[in-house]
Amino acid sequence: MLLQVQARAKINLTLDITGLLPDGYHELETVMQSIALADRLVFAPLPGGIELETGASGVPAGPENLVWRAAELLRKQTGCRRGVRIHLFKNIPVAAGLGGGSADAAATLLALNRLWSLDLSREELARLALQLGADVPFCLAGGTALARGKGELLTPLPPLPPWGVVLVTPDVAVSTARIYKEYDRLLPVGRPDTQAMLRAVDRRDLAAVCASLGNVLEPVTASLVPEVRRVKGALQEAGAAGVEMSGSGPTVFGLCSGEEEARRVAGRLDPRLGRIICTRLCAGAIHLQ
Repeated sequence: MLLQVQARAKINLTLDITGLLPDGYHELETVMQSIALADRLVFAPLPGGIELETGASGVPAGPENLVWRAAELLRKQTGCRRGVRIHLFKNIPVAAGLGGGSADAAATLLALNRLWSLDLSREELARLALQLGADVPFCLAGGTALARGKGELLTPLPPLPPWGVVLVTPDVAVSTARIYKEYDRLLPVGRPDTQAMLRAVDRRDLAAVCASLGNVLEPVTASLVPEVRRVKGALQEAGAAGVEMSGSGPTVFGLCSGEEEARRVAGRLDPRLGRIICTRLCAGAIHLQ
């Protein structure tokens, strides 16, 4: 039995930090959105052990990979001794603020729950997801949602239309840990209006959503990676309706009225800005085949 899974990336329409939790983690408030851009994972049963093949530059194929860690976590938590061979085909830019690793981990939890006949509930999978990373619970659920706490307190929101998205990922490595450390040191001013975004999402109003985009980490990342500001300016000049950085960056996204408009905007961009991808918003995060 083979299972093929599409693990979709995410963008942050807003990202705010509201404080520190008792365990030292940052307390988040973020409106997250799945996009159609997806990695593909293929799962094949083995009598025992975990084998992971990636073939992508800079993507580890061992215990450092969240896919491996998700599989091992399931085995540890359930006592399952069955094995799996996993082929990971990367389409989502790595370490780019798009939740690619988190999406792959969430897909692994869902796929192995079926492949190994574990019968874990969505709630049980969500608790395991949080052990793997703050974005993994959302990537398991997908769609449009408000995430609070470490990212595990999810409130589903009305699905947005399949608006077009242009992603531009500068060829610069960004450390999420460093960005948060710099945020704690600098404490930038200017926070997104989450409530305004929630009202805009409820109305499915593209102009209002674009007016409410905000990311408290963007000034921090942009101070370390000047390319972020250049990409934002280029997307605005190219005609994107709204522009913002996703996660801790460095990817910047531009929202458009549809995929055709997104392709027109992308066609006006200088390819030297970085990797340019056209996609769209979508309602789900993981698609099992």
